[in-house]
Amino acid sequence: MNIHEYQAKELLRRYGVAVLEGHVAWTPEEAEAAARKLGGPVAVVKAQIHAGGRGAGHFADDPSGKGGVRLAKAPEEARAATAAMIGHVLVTKQTGAAGRRVSRVYVEAGCDIGRELYLSLLVDRASARVTIVASTEGGMEIEQVAATQPDRILRVAVDPASGLSAFHARRLAYALKLEGKQVASFGKFVAAMYEAFLALDCSIVEINPLVVTKAGDIVALDAKVAFDDSALYRHPDLEALRDEAEEDPKELEAARHALNYVALDGTIGCMVNGAGLAMATMDIIKLYGGAPANFLDVGGGATKERVTAAFKIILSDPHVEGILVNIFGGIMRCDVIAEGVVAAAREVSLDVPLVVRLEGTNVELGKQILAKSGLKIIAADNLADAAEKVVRAVKEAA
Repeated sequence: MNIHEYQAKELLRRYGVAVLEGHVAWTPEEAEAAARKLGGPVAVVKAQIHAGGRGAGHFADDPSGKGGVRLAKAPEEARAATAAMIGHVLVTKQTGAAGRRVSRVYVEAGCDIGRELYLSLLVDRASARVTIVASTEGGMEIEQVAATQPDRILRVAVDPASGLSAFHARRLAYALKLEGKQVASFGKFVAAMYEAFLALDCSIVEINPLVVTKAGDIVALDAKVAFDDSALYRHPDLEALRDEAEEDPKELEAARHALNYVALDGTIGCMVNGAGLAMATMDIIKLYGGAPANFLDVGGGATKERVTAAFKIILSDPHVEGILVNIFGGIMRCDVIAEGVVAAAREVSLDVPLVVRLEGTNVELGKQILAKSGLKIIAADNLADAAEKVVRAVKEAA
C-alpha cells in the first residue's frame, strides 16, 4: 500500500527522521494560510499523487507546461499555484498518459540546498535482508542511475540478527563524501529511517532527494513510503491512510473478494489458481504472441461467488479482447471453477473469446458443466494448447 508524501513525512517525523515543516491543503485558501503560517521567504507547493516525477510533469489542461512542484515567494502565489493544481490532471512518467487528478497539495517550507543525494531502504529478496541503497545522484530516478552510472549506487545489507550498526552509516556517509558534522547527522538520519522501516512493516522507504543544506544539515526533501500489504492487519492506523482514489478500481474490487489481481497492459485476461501457475500462464501467452491483461490468482479455496467476481473484474477492463482460464485443481475443485465461469459469463453477456483449461480434482465434472452451458467456450487440453488457442481466437476476432 502506498501513501502520499505528506503522510509519509508525518510518519517518519515520529521516528526522528528530519523533514521540513509543512501543511496539507485541500483548497487554495488553505494553501495561502499554510504559506503564511510557515512564514519563510519561500514556500514549495507540491501536488499530492501516488507517482514520482511530479516536478518534471505537466498538467493536461495547462499550456504553460508547469509541473506539480512550484515555488511560492508569497502566500498569494501559493494560493494561485494550488488553484492551478487541485482538480486538474497531472501527467508524469509514472502516471502514463492518463495522469492522476490532484485533490490536495502539500505546502512546505523552502530549503537552502547544498547537495542532493539518494537514500532508500528496501527488502532485498535475494539476500533476505533489509538493504540500504544510497547514491550521490539525488533527484534522479534510481533506475536511470543504475542504467547509466551503476558505480554511483551503493548497497549495504543489514544482518537481521545484529541489526543496523554505526559502521553501516559511516561507510555510506564516507562513500557519499559527507564531512564533519554531516557524518553524525547522517548516522542519526539512517538509524531513524531503519527504525521506522521495521516498526511500520514497510516494503520501501525512499528519500529522493536527500538534501545536505548549506548549513550542513541532512533533510528529507521528498519521501515515499510503501507498506507490506500482508502486515497491514497489525496496523489499522496505517490502513486508514489509504487513498482509494489513487488505486486501480479493479484492484480494489479484487481485494474486497480476497483475490490477488494486478492490472497489466495486454489484451488477454487471465484467471488462474496459484501465483506460480499465473506467472507461467502469462509467460506462455507472451511466447505465443499475445500479451496478458492482468495477473489474477483466485487462490486455492475460491468459491463460486469469488470466481464470478474474478470474471467480472477481468471483463471490466475495456482492453480485454479474450480470456484464458487456467485451473489446476488440487485444493481448488474444477467443477466450482466451471460453475463460476458459467454464472459470470451469463451475467455479463460474454462477447469475447473464452478459452478454458481444466485439470485435476473433479475435472470431468467441470468439463461437463462447461459443455452443457450452451456458451461458446473453447476447451483446451493443456497449457500450451490453451495459450495458442486464446491468442489465435483474439486475432481472428479482431
